[in-house]
Amino acid sequence: MSMGSRGRRGFVSFAVVLEVVLVIAVGVAAMALRGPDLGPYAIDMADAGPVAAEPPATAGASTGTYVWNCGRNEGGHRNTANIVVTPLRPGPAHHLHDYVGNLGVRDDSTVDSLAGRPTTCTNGDASSYYWPVLRYVLAGHDQHGGPVQVPVSLTMTFLGNPRGPVLAMPRLLRVQVGDAYGHTNGGQHARAWWTCSDTLDRQTMRYPACEDGAQVVRIFDFPSCWDGRQLDSPGHRQQVVFPTAGGGCPVGTFAVPRLRITMNYAVPSGTRYQIDAFDGQDNDPGTDHGFMVNLMPDTLMKRVVTCLNQGKTCDDTATRRAAS
Repeated sequence: MSMGSRGRRGFVSFAVVLEVVLVIAVGVAAMALRGPDLGPYAIDMADAGPVAAEPPATAGASTGTYVWNCGRNEGGHRNTANIVVTPLRPGPAHHLHDYVGNLGVRDDSTVDSLAGRPTTCTNGDASSYYWPVLRYVLAGHDQHGGPVQVPVSLTMTFLGNPRGPVLAMPRLLRVQVGDAYGHTNGGQHARAWWTCSDTLDRQTMRYPACEDGAQVVRIFDFPSCWDGRQLDSPGHRQQVVFPTAGGGCPVGTFAVPRLRITMNYAVPSGTRYQIDAFDGQDNDPGTDHGFMVNLMPDTLMKRVVTCLNQGKTCDDTATRRAAS
């Protein structure tokens, strides 16, 4: 073989190696530009839509608000029970719920067994409120094995109805928002919203990738039109439905206080997180859901209704009252 041939082959080999190195370098640079892998359901809030405007209030509307404090589940009241859907038995080990309010919920509980139990709510509200926990996703770990995150803040708010007054919720009324099987059910009942603390004018049903210093915000807006008859129903959602687009209640239903739960999580920028979803639901945020079982004392529910119907801004977050 001539010296010229060996030289050309050596040059070709060097060029191939250089090309491979360049491809790797470009790939690394591209990954750096994309940032960390936040999963298939992450979204930049710049791509999220604006928050829908509230319908304008008419004369006689219940324009007040009522806020109270049930803590953030600092005590770690968690289990797999769902006292509305599957009373008396635990759920799958991988689907863990956070609870605030009534402290009597165990794996073998029922709605009726909660009466007389203590509560985390400082105003004496003994209702039960619960939803799937939020976890960090750790590389090399099971999708359900990441550390559970406690909200840094949790706000409970009752709102009125823009088309008229609200009625009191009956004791033991069950109210559901969202669908635990939304991924395979097509998402028609998906209702949980997400945003970041610095982009509150925009919302999404995906997991927001928040900027440094901003908190992840999770919002449940519960339905608020009761059929006036049932405390529960076979699908656990027909007894209380959502208002129409104009804010009024569908024919045959009556407005009750509208519950909004807002949770803020201190998720470091670039950290992947997700809710605990059932197997087969891909930890899709479209499966996020929450439940309420009303056990507010009658006198407290009357106060809520009065605040809303009279257009007052009532704040009982500092109230200390025993449950009754």
